[in-house]
Amino acid sequence: MNYRTIAPPPSLAQYISCLWSLEAPVDDMSQRVFTVMSSGFPGLIFQRDPTVFTGFGGERLPQLFIFGQATHYGNLQAKGRIQLSGINFRPTALKSLFNLNANELRDEHINIHDLIKTSLTEQLLHADSLEEQANCLFTCFNRLAGRRQDSGTMLTYAIEILQRGGNIPHLLNKLNLSERSLERLFQSYIGISPKLYIRIMRFQRSITLLKERSSASLTDIAYSLDYFDQSHFIHDFKRFSGVSPKIYKRDAVERMPGFPERRP
Repeated sequence: MNYRTIAPPPSLAQYISCLWSLEAPVDDMSQRVFTVMSSGFPGLIFQRDPTVFTGFGGERLPQLFIFGQATHYGNLQAKGRIQLSGINFRPTALKSLFNLNANELRDEHINIHDLIKTSLTEQLLHADSLEEQANCLFTCFNRLAGRRQDSGTMLTYAIEILQRGGNIPHLLNKLNLSERSLERLFQSYIGISPKLYIRIMRFQRSITLLKERSSASLTDIAYSLDYFDQSHFIHDFKRFSGVSPKIYKRDAVERMPGFPERRP
């Protein structure tokens, strides 16, 4: 499985983290299961063949769609040749770029053609390389960004504080906001509450620690991330990944970050 990324141009860096592609060199007609884990960011996915993947409920997914924050894990079924490309947006991009209240897409996806008038699907189908796909996508989003006045600067700053380990009282003091105002901003721009966002970020840090500190005990990792105890750590890990940390370490086959394949 080949995984690649392309950085966005500077004009889109506040909206986009990266563009990526995931491609299998041959068809695989066996049934395969991939897990979508909670990541803390929304995104876009383009499927060259929209019949390969089925969604969490067994439904067919649009060929080109945008998804919101995932508050828990979900499994995708795949059968056939995998040819995906997509974008990892910054956490505030649904509001800042598409003027969409992010909580409307929490645990949901939407065909991009229901959001904006575009010929992106046809452009991507005719693109012969990831670089050509990137040019199509970045051109479209540069056009959108040029029409927006609200960049979500306050929330971007808030996210940076939380990602550095700051807590909510510290954040409220820095931004001079009430807890209720902060909650409203998070729901509108990010789609989830500040507390849930912190939990997802902590879960993401735990994945990094499981890889970097392979000999560390789960208790040590739990305490290093300020979980009350190991059981709280395992509870959150299962919610956001679908398995326990022990099983994840043993069985996860990561085709790309946050998208492991489940072994039969």
